[in-house]
Amino acid sequence: MDVDGRYKDNIYTGLEVKVILKKDQRTGRTTIGVVKDILTKSSFHTHGIKVRLEDGQVGRVCPKV
Repeated sequence: MDVDGRYKDNIYTGLEVKVILKKDQRTGRTTIGVVKDILTKSSFHTHGIKVRLEDGQVGRVCPKV
């Protein structure tokens, strides 16, 4: 679960990750889930790669701090 979420190469289907959902961006609250789909097209994103979790929620994978 400690991957650098800014790089698409680090993210794959089935990986358990911490994401920040759109509704939680102001608070920084994280949600743990398993990646179902990778939604970001580019190989790098400064705020984290956007993914859809198996439960249907969409968020950005937390960059490793």
